[in-house]
Amino acid sequence: MSFPFTLPTPTEHGDAPPGRAAVVVIGGGVIGTTAALHLARQGHEVALLEKGRIAAEQSSRNWGWIRVQGRDMAEIPIAQEAQSLWQELDTAARGRLGLKQIGVNYLTRSETSLANYEDWLSEARTYGVSSRMLSRAELGEALPGAQADWIGGLQTPTDHKAEPWVAVPELARMARDAGARVVERCAVRALEIEAGRVTGVVTEKGRVKCDAVILAGGAWSSLFLRRHGVSIPQLSVRSTALETGPLPQVTGTAGVDDRLAFRPRADGGYTLAPSTLSELYLGPDAVRAVRQYLPVLRQGGFEVKLRLRAPEGFPDGWRTPRTWAEDSASPFEAMRILNPPPNRDKAEAAARAFAATFPELGEVRVRTAWAGMIDVLPDVVPVVDRVADLPGLTVATGMCGHGFGIGPAFGRIAAALALGEAPGHDLHRFRLARFSDGSKMVPGPNL
Repeated sequence: MSFPFTLPTPTEHGDAPPGRAAVVVIGGGVIGTTAALHLARQGHEVALLEKGRIAAEQSSRNWGWIRVQGRDMAEIPIAQEAQSLWQELDTAARGRLGLKQIGVNYLTRSETSLANYEDWLSEARTYGVSSRMLSRAELGEALPGAQADWIGGLQTPTDHKAEPWVAVPELARMARDAGARVVERCAVRALEIEAGRVTGVVTEKGRVKCDAVILAGGAWSSLFLRRHGVSIPQLSVRSTALETGPLPQVTGTAGVDDRLAFRPRADGGYTLAPSTLSELYLGPDAVRAVRQYLPVLRQGGFEVKLRLRAPEGFPDGWRTPRTWAEDSASPFEAMRILNPPPNRDKAEAAARAFAATFPELGEVRVRTAWAGMIDVLPDVVPVVDRVADLPGLTVATGMCGHGFGIGPAFGRIAAALALGEAPGHDLHRFRLARFSDGSKMVPGPNL
């Protein structure tokens, strides 16, 4: 089966872009969509411009977890806000987002990992998290029927899940109904800059004047910024996931160990994934940024496989243009949807690991496997900031695989930044300048 958003179905949001908007949002993933929704609800004229389809890239290809557990300390208050926003949005959508509180469990066979969980929890308690350590016996109660040699774990019972394939497109409909102009198949080629300030965007369908721009372009953000002289050491790694068909409901919670991640789906199946695998395609940006990534690589815990050549047309492809004219096609039009093939062997191994963990299931078949390109940064936390060198531009990118769950909060924050308002959180950890002001890279938690 193919991933749903690669199918040649008509676009849902086919309007032409407006000639003017108060704010233009580039990128129709969860952050861009919720930023547009927030702005529209406040009565601002907003245009959400997506080069391909709403949520066709990583925002629909992730695990669907909405978690506080395991996050960087600076992210915890934002993740807590995001959970509240998800609940409010699901109520407004009459339950169509697939939101459900299922809890998240980190499961380990390692004393070292168990100690890392305890260290994280001792610091996270300051924020009032519901997380708690689980003994081997308590794991048996939390996941009855599981046959694994886990020695303990970390659990956050108030964590949630939603269904990415349906949730973000539904949020886009809510934004449209609130007054946002949502336009698919409309690539933004460049910023329009006058007297050093962003005053609009140049799209394949014409110019849009505006007072502010939010760039939430996921894996494409670095390429877009580089054209305007802004360098950010963002790379993208391939991550594989899969779904099963309906199966016996052996667990109603989400979990992850050193082999496997799993969570129940609304359709009676499960979303599974190899828990640690990331595949990095080598390209010019990867070569330039390698030194900045050494601290997180030394930290360990990531299974990073190098692929020698980024595929043709990928953001870090060797022949992907880094500059282009405003009146000619851009790389964003050449590849409407970043759709890497899944690692089928790893998908099948994850299915076998799930069957081994829950023997009651019998054979577990892969119904659909897919992959996505996760936008990452050297310290495993995002950039959410105004760009000092380009007044009028706000960037929210590099979510490092954490973006779906925290997306509604960072979308609201990006909207506030674009309007010149206080974000409501301390964003120092997420500042863009940390990559150029001599700051030491401090990797976020790798649990």
